Amino acid sequence: MLKKLPKTSHQLSICEANFLRLKKILNGFNEDRYLFETINPNSSSNSISFNVLQRSRHTIMVEAKQNVNYGVYNSFILRLQICIDAKVAEVISYQGEKAIPFFVGITKSQSKDEKLQQNRFLTEWLESIFITGINPNINF
Repeated sequence: MLKKLPKTSHQLSICEANFLRLKKILNGFNEDRYLFETINPNSSSNSISFNVLQRSRHTIMVEAKQNVNYGVYNSFILRLQICIDAKVAEVISYQGEKAIPFFVGITKSQSKDEKLQQNRFLTEWLESIFITGINPNINF
């Protein structure tokens, strides 16, 4: 029996869970543009958009943005690759920066687990959307 699971199985489970979260939020990936506004506990709101950049039979490339009025540091852009057949969703870039593949030497600008951190961030962001809720009366 393995005492420690390989990193790939942990990464894969995160990507599978993110696929399910995105499928729920994006209503089965049927539209090309999704606009939401979160309901925050402090009566503020965040505008969130998901734009389909590219769609093929098996994959969808999505750009996810969160705009926050009270601080530029809380606004961000994620690019996601959603594999319909494999049922996984993975972050391919965060703020325009791509994670360095595992086979390339580590640079000083990124950590060893950059890709894992980006996908974990997606998990926490999607969970926060579920927790705070989405305004049903939004008109963009």
